[in-house]
Amino acid sequence: MFDVKKIRLSIMLFCSIPFMAGCSSAGSHSMGAPVSNPNVIAVSELKPATSSVTIRGVMFEKCPVAGCWFKLRDKSGEIKVDTKAAGFVVSSIPLETEITVQGKFIKGDESRVAATGITY
Repeated sequence: MFDVKKIRLSIMLFCSIPFMAGCSSAGSHSMGAPVSNPNVIAVSELKPATSSVTIRGVMFEKCPVAGCWFKLRDKSGEIKVDTKAAGFVVSSIPLETEITVQGKFIKGDESRVAATGITY
């Protein structure tokens, strides 16, 4: 006849497949516009440009109130990244998270990147 234990096990395994498939993309999240420029440059190589730049590093500090900016460090240096104009905040992202940022480099008293999107 039917082995009830085997049927239950089969049903549980079948029902868990969608959850296991979802786990494979757990490490990649995005905010703002999609990061589409694959040419990552070092923070030390940032220059004012009309086109967007892409940098990657670790978020080591962030706005403690609203999460509208953070500081990113790579092997070559550090830069402030502003997210307010792009309409997203990083308050839920833990410090020491590796982030890829796409945006526009703005040179000034405090040089920064005005982010259009991030992936972490």
